[in-house]
Amino acid sequence: MTPPLRNPQFFYTTTAQPCPYLPARMERKILADLAVPDADTLHSRLSATGFRRSHTLAYAPLCEGCSACIPIRLPVAAFTPSRTQKRIWTRNADLTATLLPPVATSEQYDLFRQYLNARHADGEMANMGPRDYRIMVEETTVDTQIIEFRTPEQKLVAVSLTDTLDDGLSAVYSFYNPQQATRSLGVYVVLFLVHQTFLLGRPYLYLGYWIPGSPKMAYKSSFRPAEILRQDAWRTLEPNQPVNTERHGLYPDAPLF
Repeated sequence: MTPPLRNPQFFYTTTAQPCPYLPARMERKILADLAVPDADTLHSRLSATGFRRSHTLAYAPLCEGCSACIPIRLPVAAFTPSRTQKRIWTRNADLTATLLPPVATSEQYDLFRQYLNARHADGEMANMGPRDYRIMVEETTVDTQIIEFRTPEQKLVAVSLTDTLDDGLSAVYSFYNPQQATRSLGVYVVLFLVHQTFLLGRPYLYLGYWIPGSPKMAYKSSFRPAEILRQDAWRTLEPNQPVNTERHGLYPDAPLF
């Protein structure tokens, strides 16, 4: 169990806002500033206790009466791909992945815009312009990279913004060409990050929050054996296990390849 960080000097809270995932609910967040010395170490510790990164802040949900946003990670050495996931991996064998510094490009933004318009037109990121996208990518104080996925014709079809942690990788945000539906690019990007985490010799791929009842987040539980953070401990997510989303407490050999 990772001891939680409870030093009050690190933390700030937001006001309540409408929840972007579950209707008729309000969300609040607890924030920690990552613009500090040794930000990578702090970021790694916070990630292990259920926080995510946005720009130079780490955040976690702090919603009254609700803990539906459940931190989820994948122990990559134990990962067992499904038959569908194996087919998706093979189907995208022609793609080339390039790891790059966190520098935004107009080509990336065009793809990002296509993705938002098709998949999240009513979401909180829907109105992001080129400057907002650049800030999302480049405003970071930790070890961050952009991964571009291209076809043999050099067409950009997917992008993943990823952080490197002491114990693995964190998938900050990924997007892809919504017209390439047969490739299942969202799943493929996760499979690629599983592979990268394994090659780095680190145990975990952090996938953000899994939200029971939110179709947009359902795919995360299909990677097995996933672990979820409940009562300050990471526990294996069993198939079909009931999950209590009422809030209790403050915080919440190479496989396949």
